[in-house]
Amino acid sequence: MTETRYTPLRARHEALGASFTDFGGWQMPVRYTSDLAEHHAVRQAAGIFDISHMAEFTVRGADAAAYLDYALAGRLSAMTVGKAKYSLLLTDGGGIVDDVIVYRLADDDFLIISNAGNRDAVREALAARTEGMDVDVVDVSDAYALIAVQGPAAERILTETAGIDEISVPWPAQKYYSSASATFAGKPLLLARTGYTGEDGFELLVAAADAEALWDAVLAAGEKHGIVPAGLAARDTLRLEAGMPLYGHELSREIRPAQAGLGRVVAVDKERFVGKDAVAPAEGARVLVGLAAEGRRAGRAGYAVVDADGTALGEITSGALSPTLGHPIAMAFIDPSSAQEGTAVFLDVRGTRIPATVTALPFYRRKK
Repeated sequence: MTETRYTPLRARHEALGASFTDFGGWQMPVRYTSDLAEHHAVRQAAGIFDISHMAEFTVRGADAAAYLDYALAGRLSAMTVGKAKYSLLLTDGGGIVDDVIVYRLADDDFLIISNAGNRDAVREALAARTEGMDVDVVDVSDAYALIAVQGPAAERILTETAGIDEISVPWPAQKYYSSASATFAGKPLLLARTGYTGEDGFELLVAAADAEALWDAVLAAGEKHGIVPAGLAARDTLRLEAGMPLYGHELSREIRPAQAGLGRVVAVDKERFVGKDAVAPAEGARVLVGLAAEGRRAGRAGYAVVDADGTALGEITSGALSPTLGHPIAMAFIDPSSAQEGTAVFLDVRGTRIPATVTALPFYRRKK
């Protein structure tokens, strides 16, 4: 029996009246008040998320960059210090073990953040690829907490958060997919300008023991800016609107990167990397598309996508009534013959066919 896990912020969530759900073996806040209110707060002001269930791995040593070029699908050695890169950990057969973000903290010092449910699989895959390399890969997940502050007011809130100091890169100079070192109450803090909502924002990596104090400080600074605690339900509709994949839905060991629209992430010109020989999808393999519908009935994961004759074209992987757009949206893997933008299809919603149109991803882009 798998042990139920809690983040260092459990007491804060309980005090705020959060409802919890199991997510990858962790009890995580699914909502505090209203899914819609939390979603809209992130789009209009800011939300604070506990994402401490995510897994962290340090990669250090003289061969760290070369090792990551071999272990992952991207060209991580090309990153400059202070930058971050989205990448994929592939199987020998070209499927996806996990999608990760890699941060280059120094020439021979990297940080990988992976999904909570894949922690063991990522640890095992990374360890198996170190042979012959001067590199040390360590799972440091239990030592840290991760807090996301997302929304148009995120930067303003963090600049006013008491205790954040000694920032290595001035706030305006911190670009998307970069990181800066800082301190909180005199202790190390990593500021990463990344996120999973489609909005501007930061992910703050701090020692687990300091998580509650940081959470409290951010909430206090954000009160006048409209910040709200936000749970997994809002995080899911936000990432869906932004067209961001979720492992177990749009990504799996059976899916090749190009099928999921992630061919650009794979540096196919590298001399070698795990999965290179099998990364190309089979001819005719289903591909990921966006679907937009009218009305209020949304297709959900597992619902069929069919043509006018009722012939199966594919299956929805994620779907919801978009809080921002006001109509149903979904991502689905469908036959490439029907994947062209503008193609009319139908969603089989509990026996009722709902007209939908293939549309480009993402569904939502924030205003710059």
